[in-house]
This record gives sequence, C-alpha cells and structure tokens, in this order.
Amino acid sequence: MTVKFREHFGIAVRGLAMGAADIVPGVSGGTIAFITGIYERLLESLSNINFSLLTTLRKAGLRAAWDQIHGGFLLTLFTGILISIFSLATIIRFFLEHHAHLLWSFFFGLVGASIWFVGKQVGNWGGPRILAFVIGAVVAYAITTIPPLGTADQLWYILLCGAIAICAMILPGISGSFILLLLGAYPVVIQAISDLNITILGTFAAGCVIGLLLFSKLLNWMFKHHKHTTIASLTGFLLGSMPKIWPWKQNVELLYTHSDGREEWLQTNVLPGDFSPDPQVMLCVALAVLGFGLILLMERIAIKN
Repeated sequence: MTVKFREHFGIAVRGLAMGAADIVPGVSGGTIAFITGIYERLLESLSNINFSLLTTLRKAGLRAAWDQIHGGFLLTLFTGILISIFSLATIIRFFLEHHAHLLWSFFFGLVGASIWFVGKQVGNWGGPRILAFVIGAVVAYAITTIPPLGTADQLWYILLCGAIAICAMILPGISGSFILLLLGAYPVVIQAISDLNITILGTFAAGCVIGLLLFSKLLNWMFKHHKHTTIASLTGFLLGSMPKIWPWKQNVELLYTHSDGREEWLQTNVLPGDFSPDPQVMLCVALAVLGFGLILLMERIAIKN
C-alpha cells in the first residue's frame, strides 16, 4: 500500500464519517473534520473556490486551478461524504416516519456531547466569549420556537436552505442537517435523497454552491481571527437548540400539507408520561447515551492517533 493510497483512503474514511454526521441533525461534519485533523485544510480548500480561480484557470491552466483548491483532497473527501449520505438517507427516513422519538433520542445524545466537546475548545471563557455564548443560545432558542419560515416544497426555499446549511456544515459545532431541521426542510431533503428527486437535489446543490461562494471566505476569516469567540457562540447555539430535538412531542396545530400529502404540524414538547404511544423511556435513554458515547469515542481515537 503506497503512502499516497493510504492518504487518500484515510481522507475517504473521514468523508464517510462526515457524511454520516451531516445526514443526522446531531453532530456537525465540521466537528468530525475538526476532531480528525483535516478541518483547517478543508476550510482553506473551500475558501479557495472563488472567482480568482477563473484567473488561475485562464493564465496557468486546469492543473494549476486544480492544485489551488486541493482538488484531489476535496474530490476524495466529498466522494466519501456523498456515499455515506445516500447510503443512510433511506434508514433515516424510515425512523422519521415510524420511530421519530427514538431517532430524536439518539440525536439528543449527539448534540449534548457536541456541546461538551466544542465548548472545550474555547481557551478562556472571558466576558466577550460568555456574551457570544449567551447570544448564540438565545438566537437558537428563538429559532426553535417559531414555525418554519416557508414550505419546503418551494424551490426558492430549498435554494435558501442549501446556502445556509452548507455554511453550517463547514463550521465545527453546528450540523447542516440540524439547520435544515430548524428551517423545516430536513424531511423534504431526506426524502429527495432517498427518492433521487433530481429537481429538489439540484436546487439544494445550487444553494450549497452559492453559500460556499458567498460565505466561505467570511467563515475562514472569522475562524482565523476570532476563533474562540466564534466557537463560544456555536456552543451557545447548540445549547439553545436542544428543545428542538427533545424526543417526546405531540401535535398541536396543522400548519400546512405538502404536495405529496404529508402533513406539517406545530409540535410541543411533553414529558414521557404524556406521550402517546409508548414513550419507551429506557430505550430512548439508552440511545441518547449511545449518541453521547460515540462522540467521546471519536475524541479518544483522535487523541490516540
């Protein structure tokens, strides 16, 4: 096994892990990249995808442009991500439709562990960082208390969600799929992946490209110049968003009906005793512990390596 093959194999495995993280609204693919040591390389590669690339392509050729964006690295990484996403989408869709409270329990543990892990990266919890943490928590909680901004059947809304979600994906701490969940587009995108709905997937992908071109440099600058304050705000955002993935919910009001007949309900969190059907408390707790333990395990493996 050559050194180059081992390197690409390792990148592909990281991509598989990032794809698994991005498909579930629990842990960020950026967090996986952060833990496994490729985050800064990923952020630099993405920030190099800009209009200056056209100048490089015109003056120095395709090979120079490919090297400028670390094309081999990105191609291998995103191949792993896409394989993982398309493999898991059908499973996630099944649990969303038939055992949502079990799925949310697992996500609850993942997010809880992510709060702990991401918060540890803040070097010194001084005044500005505490303020950033509080603002992040308040903003996230406010988002969880309002209904979706639009119906996810509308292509303009899918485009917007793609642009926002891709920015979340490349930040450690916030899951892109979690942002889709907050925006009300997660079930629609999951179903589109499972059904290979080219219209929705193409629109979503276009939004992702727009988001990268507009925000990757800003995010790169924020992380380089205000790293700890940015991470503190992300930690607060995760904490404030926890009510959104509380496992036990009940329907309150029908918001709208999708074109495929699915109903979108306004929901409220309830205690297990008020949940119907069987709340399966012990199983839910076990899944939450499993989700929490997976993050701890990944951190230990990263430290060992």
